[in-house]
Amino acid sequence: MTAAYDDRDGKIWMDGKLVDWRAANVHILSHALHYASSVFEGERCYSGKIFKSHEHSLRLIESARLLDMTSPYSAEEIDAAKDQVLAANGFTDAYVRAVMWRGSGQDMGVSARRNPVHLAIAAWEWGSYYGDAKWQGAKLDVAKWKRPSPETIPTAAKAAGLYMICTMSKHAAEEKGCSDALFMDWEGYVAEATGANIFFVKDGEVHTPQADRFLNGITRQTVIQMLRDKGITVHERRIKPEELSGFTECWLTGTAAEVTPVAEIGDWRFTVGDLTRGIAEDYEKLVRS
Repeated sequence: MTAAYDDRDGKIWMDGKLVDWRAANVHILSHALHYASSVFEGERCYSGKIFKSHEHSLRLIESARLLDMTSPYSAEEIDAAKDQVLAANGFTDAYVRAVMWRGSGQDMGVSARRNPVHLAIAAWEWGSYYGDAKWQGAKLDVAKWKRPSPETIPTAAKAAGLYMICTMSKHAAEEKGCSDALFMDWEGYVAEATGANIFFVKDGEVHTPQADRFLNGITRQTVIQMLRDKGITVHERRIKPEELSGFTECWLTGTAAEVTPVAEIGDWRFTVGDLTRGIAEDYEKLVRS
């Protein structure tokens, strides 16, 4: 059985120094715990190199800015800290988690301008996010919750608070024997899974929801460029749920998900076809190049 995440050996980078894994703690009155003032990044290291590390560091800083927090570190300093963590733990293939949050301070209410902003970075060995679905095709539920309007929260931020409906939806999906759940947005269009963007195939062309109302994933952007470089047409647009019956293939993208085929979404069925397998193989080659 895998050890609990708070009970492991190793080092975590925290506010400028490496600390013992079990000592990487925060106070119970940290603002983030009460008011969700926290942003994070999930990254993967392949053969000793974090894929698009600097892009992730820049997005972390931007996510903090969108939540009215100022990063205490530059992107270059964050890049270096991630490398320190990997070296200290002896990892060459690992998942890397950077998290920035408002801690405890002089304020303990909605307003927290006087509270310091902290940064921590951890890494651990982590295989396929969806297990066997990585090759066989994931089975998705359709979430009862919807992605919120950008007028309600900064949806371009990778913010902890945006993931609560993801946790509830994934729990509900797992109870039905599914790997994940598909969200619609507040207008009823197809949006994304709980922690991954989604793509569909029809007549040799690729369709994916327009990422102006949910996080435009770094893996998503990478895969779109890879497809276009291969001469494959990619449509970024609004997709209605009733269109899903006309798509033949489907896959998910994300740092954790990488490129994962989808076999089922509710009553809709898809094949793990050549285009899906091809882009998954090409992505695997890219991240290890």
